[in-house]
Amino acid sequence: MINNTSLKRWERAKAKSLDQQFLGEMRDGLNCSRFEAQAILDKVHEVFAPLLSASYRLRPGQILVSVVDASVPAGVALSEASQKLVRLTLDGGEEDLEVRKKQGVSGLRQHRLERMAEEAFQQGGLLTLEDLAKLFNCGVRTLVRDLGQLRQRGIEPALRSRVRDMGRAVTHRRQIVQQWLQGGEYSEIAREQYHSVASVARYVDQFKRCGHLFEEAFDLHTVAFLVGISPSLARQFHQLWSEVEPVEHRRQELQTQGEKNNSLDRKPPS
Repeated sequence: MINNTSLKRWERAKAKSLDQQFLGEMRDGLNCSRFEAQAILDKVHEVFAPLLSASYRLRPGQILVSVVDASVPAGVALSEASQKLVRLTLDGGEEDLEVRKKQGVSGLRQHRLERMAEEAFQQGGLLTLEDLAKLFNCGVRTLVRDLGQLRQRGIEPALRSRVRDMGRAVTHRRQIVQQWLQGGEYSEIAREQYHSVASVARYVDQFKRCGHLFEEAFDLHTVAFLVGISPSLARQFHQLWSEVEPVEHRRQELQTQGEKNNSLDRKPPS
């Protein structure tokens, strides 16, 4: 029987050893300084991590899409903008079926627009209306109407057209995890932050996994690679882990989860 936790432990060890091997090749083979070698390794993680991890992280209904890098300032032509490869959930399975039942085709499209825009932004990219029109096989005018209806409900998707307001989207992620640390329940947080319960649960799960790796002293790039998130999101989670004091029952939950992971990690692979 294969122990999945043991496999994750070996993944972490492999990531560390490959990093050291690469740094050695840069220093000894190309005569780079330690600083230069680390800078090159950081850029390799940033560019290739999404592609290298996609083979085992893509789920049914997900696709890989090249989008504009979120660091590109407003006013830069799309043809000259840096690109980033991101994983998007085009079909959310039962969740999407439930939305279509209750809200119809337009409601489902708006739900997917919000989800995919947030997923791209989490990974350091920004979708455009043209990207979404191609993915949804619809006109830009249709999406403009969708955005208007979403804004009436207080939802502002993280799109390229709103790049100057991206600070608000970052705050949403911090607020979601911070509310959970302070005792908020998934349904309550989802309602207040205009997210789905599944999205809130995903953020919290990612935060827990990051926390376990922080405790093991992994660097931010390695944590981001192993959890499958962007380095910027890993950095935000690290700030929360270091700065926010959780309420007692959340602290116990995190401690219990950490002890469970450590216990499983000590077991020999099956």
